[in-house]
Amino acid sequence: MVSAAAAGLDVIALTDHDSAAGWNEAAGAAAEVGMTLVRGMEISTKLDGAGVHLLAYLPDPTFEPLDAELSRVLAGREGRLEAVLSQLREAGLDLTAADVLKEVGAAPAIGRPHIADAMIANGMVGNRDEAFEHWLGAGMPGYVERYATPLQEMIGLVNAAGGVAVVAHPWGRASRRVLDAPTLADLKNAGLAGIEVDHQDHDRDDRKQLRALAVELDLIATGSSDFHGDGKVDHDLGCNLTSDDQLERLLAAAADNANRSGRRTPQVVGR
Repeated sequence: MVSAAAAGLDVIALTDHDSAAGWNEAAGAAAEVGMTLVRGMEISTKLDGAGVHLLAYLPDPTFEPLDAELSRVLAGREGRLEAVLSQLREAGLDLTAADVLKEVGAAPAIGRPHIADAMIANGMVGNRDEAFEHWLGAGMPGYVERYATPLQEMIGLVNAAGGVAVVAHPWGRASRRVLDAPTLADLKNAGLAGIEVDHQDHDRDDRKQLRALAVELDLIATGSSDFHGDGKVDHDLGCNLTSDDQLERLLAAAADNANRSGRRTPQVVGR
């Protein structure tokens, strides 16, 4: 939070992967520096065989169906580690679970970036991009499929938990091939509230088209730095922002969903 304040931000969202474990610590840190915190998570989902990340803002994490599904997703992350390490060993990289767990630290979810960081620490690659391009990306020696919730199912769970569902970087990575305009329209009808427009994976033309789609479909248009710490380059804090009017739309949508579902929306720190 100190770094975010130093970058000139006054509002920040915490969206750890598939978990709300960091919310309380983040809330305390935000209060200390006088920053507004929007609690959320970035959930792994699947659509037509492609991975799609779904941002869930302000869901009630005690909603049992959502909690159970997140536990299943996290178990898939943990269960994948040994398979990834085994395949890497077969390809000539002798990386251990202990090496990876050093990079995971207190994080609730084990992800490929942690494996990439362990590879960097052991001198196997120079950076995360190299790790994904040659070893961990789809089709590479260390790539292993894992469980992820069907996208429409997770949108329903987020809404039922009183939260707001926003697709992260829809035209970045594998999700681009499955998230065309008609599909986004169908997802809007299924309860999707927004799309992340301003993101480093989107070039200027992507952003222009996505912003037009957001207007056409009456979707909230958000922006994000997708900051993951020093290991993820070109995603500096504050490099992309969500405008004030779109933030207000998001908060209003969360309040509406909470009222409809009977769930309690988590407090927005600083409001």
